[in-house]
Formats: sequence, C-alpha cells, structure tokens
Amino acid sequence: MAQPLDYHTLEAAATWYVRLNAAQPSDAQLRAWQDWLGKSQAHAQAWARVETLQRQLGSLPADIALPTLAGVRARRRAVLKTLAMLLAVGASGWVVHESNPAQALMAQLRTGKGQRRQLRLSDGSQLELNSDSAVDIHFDGLQRQLQLHRGEIMVQTASDVAGRPFRVRTAEGMVRALGTRFSVRSEDGLSRVSVLQHAVEIRPVDKPLLMLRLEAGQSGSFDRQQIGNAHAAAPGTGAWTQGMLTVIEWRLADFVSELRRYRPGVLRCAEGITDLRLSGAFRIDDTDTILENLSASLPVKVRYLTRYWVSIEAA
Repeated sequence: MAQPLDYHTLEAAATWYVRLNAAQPSDAQLRAWQDWLGKSQAHAQAWARVETLQRQLGSLPADIALPTLAGVRARRRAVLKTLAMLLAVGASGWVVHESNPAQALMAQLRTGKGQRRQLRLSDGSQLELNSDSAVDIHFDGLQRQLQLHRGEIMVQTASDVAGRPFRVRTAEGMVRALGTRFSVRSEDGLSRVSVLQHAVEIRPVDKPLLMLRLEAGQSGSFDRQQIGNAHAAAPGTGAWTQGMLTVIEWRLADFVSELRRYRPGVLRCAEGITDLRLSGAFRIDDTDTILENLSASLPVKVRYLTRYWVSIEAA
C-alpha cells in the first residue's frame, strides 16, 4: 500500500520538474534525476503524482513551461506553484483543486485531452466539442446561446420557427450565426472564428459597436477590444471533426503546440529545430503514431522521459 508522501519529498519532485522543464535537460541532469527517482519508493510515488497532473491537466502552469525561467526567484515561484498542485492530488490520484476557471469546471458539456463529443441540441442544431473544451447551453423563449469557456466547437445551426437568434459567447465577445456552419476557438485571450457555410457576425465584448461579417471560406479573430482583418480560412479548417489535423508548411514549433491540445502530459520541442517545416494529414486520435512518424520526415528524434513527458530533439 502506498505510504503518505511528506512535504519535502513532494518539494523535491516539484524542483525536479521545474529544473528539467525550464530548459533542455543535459544528459547529466537526466542521469541525476533518474538516480533520485530510483533511490526510494517515495520518490517514485511523488513523481507518479507529477504524471497524474500531466494526464489530468495536460500540463502544469504555463509560467512553469516557458523555455527558460530567468533567475532564482522565478524558479522558486515555479517550484512553489507546482508543489501546491502536487499537494492537491490525493492518494486516489484525482485532483482536488484545479487551476482552470470555475465556470469551465462546472460547464454542462466538457471534454478532456484527446476527447471529442458531438450532440444534437433541442432546436435541431448540431454541436461538436473538440479536445479540452467546456460549453454551457442557454436556450429559452428569446434566444439560443452557447457559452464557450475554453477550447473549440463546431456548430451547424438549424432554422428556428420562433426566429430566435443563435449566438456563441466567449470571454472575448460574441459570434452571431446567420444560418451557418462555423467553428469558434477561444484560448489565450483570443477568439478565432472560421466559417464553412453562409456567414457570421463577430463583436468584441468591450466594444460591441464594432462588427465584422465573415463569409463562407473566411476566418477572423478578436480580443475584448478589437477585431482582426478577415482572411481566407486555412486548408483543413474543421478537419478535427473527422479526427484529422491537416497542415501545410507549418513550423514544427506550431505543429507541436497544436498537438499538445490532443495529448496529455508534457510535449516539448528543442529550440534548434522549431523552424523546421512539415506538411501532411495526421490522425489526432493516435498522437503516438504522429510522433513516431516525425523522425521519418524530419531530421529529429523523439525521446520519452516517461509516457507523459516527451521531448522532440535534433537527430
């Protein structure tokens, strides 16, 4: 039976996480970490708790995952934040407190990393949730509204005999459907909209008088105060609904960033290979195969520190 973990053991695990994740670890650092890991069952239990967080939350706090953490104070803050999260994971392996906003945690519809979900709404509209997404549904006699707390959705609206408008709200603003099929993605303070059929109108929350109409085949983005220019939707837009990720001449860094949305744990890309380019269609339900195939098309190698901690490096 697993023994309770003391504070100092968990602090050591948090320190190792920050040390290895703050910059590309050297072989000497990896050997030292493996030596620490093998010294006691308690060390292995503490590290298993790190992996539990990686599976459930996708990654630890964003400021810990930066390529570098400058200064002793910054590293110490990262250790303390990681430690607090490790302390929140009980012996059962479930997170007692998560860092996601409360609204997303309590949303009616949620998907985890690597999950997708689709359903028919009460008005006949079709809704699909991408990986790691959270949505609330607000339908009444006057409106049809979705609140996207995080992640990405695809909507195929149905006509409504009562003439109720169909809207999607995000933290950044509002998308009004004009009889259409469209996707909305909200992350990092930005909402991105792509229209596959007909048209939508988008408005930022702080300046609702600003409006941009997007037609079929167009994409646009907005934050709380401004709207970017409309542009042609990227090839493969919406392919995730078919379990595919289609890319054309993407930077490897951008590809890895997108892949993180579908894969739990830590996925890193070494600095020297970030600008390598790749194209192709990839099945997002099998990220292990995607990683295996990278070395066949690019001069890279994939190193697994653990099942949920993967580093892509120069070959």
